[in-house]
Amino acid sequence: MSESATAAPAVNNPLDGRAFRRALGNFATGVTVITAATEAGQKVGVTANSFNSVSLDPPLILWSLDKRSTSHEVFAEASHFAVNILAADQIDVSNNFARPKDDRFAGIEHEPGVGGSPLLADCSARFDCEKYQQIDGGDHWILIGKVVAFDDFGRSPLLYHQGAYSMVLPHTRMTKREEGQPPSSHFQGRLQHNLYYLMTQALRAYQAGYQPRQLSTGLRTSEARMLMVLENDAGLALSELQREVAMPVREIDEAVANLRRKGLVCDRDERVCLTPKGVDETEGLWSIAREQQDKVFSQFSQEQIDTFKHVLQAVIRNG
Repeated sequence: MSESATAAPAVNNPLDGRAFRRALGNFATGVTVITAATEAGQKVGVTANSFNSVSLDPPLILWSLDKRSTSHEVFAEASHFAVNILAADQIDVSNNFARPKDDRFAGIEHEPGVGGSPLLADCSARFDCEKYQQIDGGDHWILIGKVVAFDDFGRSPLLYHQGAYSMVLPHTRMTKREEGQPPSSHFQGRLQHNLYYLMTQALRAYQAGYQPRQLSTGLRTSEARMLMVLENDAGLALSELQREVAMPVREIDEAVANLRRKGLVCDRDERVCLTPKGVDETEGLWSIAREQQDKVFSQFSQEQIDTFKHVLQAVIRNG
């Protein structure tokens, strides 16, 4: 590569903090609750997606804490902290430790770990850490811990991507075979009869054609989801939005702020409502959804589609 190609122009303009955070949201992460306790028994817990591994020898991990957090005093005093990696069905636990409360541990099953740090039940994995180092990292403290014990429960983890909660889906690469080639091994043997496998692969195939078109509207997945939830409602309170869109309160606030800035939603009697411009934008989202649905399911009869809907609804109700 030439020298001119590697030279980067100087950037004098400060970064747009909101846009920077949105760009970072494209990196999918897990969701953790970091906990600690003092010798006097004062406990804290915060939701964080900044957890990462640092070293295997010694076994080090890190995470970061906002310097404005009222929990920092306890983390600074405590000799240990625990990292609780949340499982896919622990959205409520994540939200519980993400919002201000007098006692975030009320009603949450937990037990003391090394140094008294609370260990939460039903997680994907848990790490007991001895406090190793604290580093100044701008508007956050970077806390490095030395792992002294851990539990690996192997439960599917809760993910966080583009401001919304997500789950892990298998990423088996599916390619169309050319005429004369033998069938793909993906559908040979028992896999062709495994309904879970077939459903996840069908979802992957459906999203491959749908998500790029939805994202081409300039709306993030979280924003599009919010508009489509609001489409047929007179308005929803923030608590109702949280239930419908499966997003953290902080992200709902930010998505609402972004949609409000774009003129797509407004506030009415403490409820979030679509503006006329928002109704038009939402109709566009529904058109994309309908076109994709028609494209995929045009090969099936109405009777087959009705049966398919009935099966899906029954699985959802009984799940």
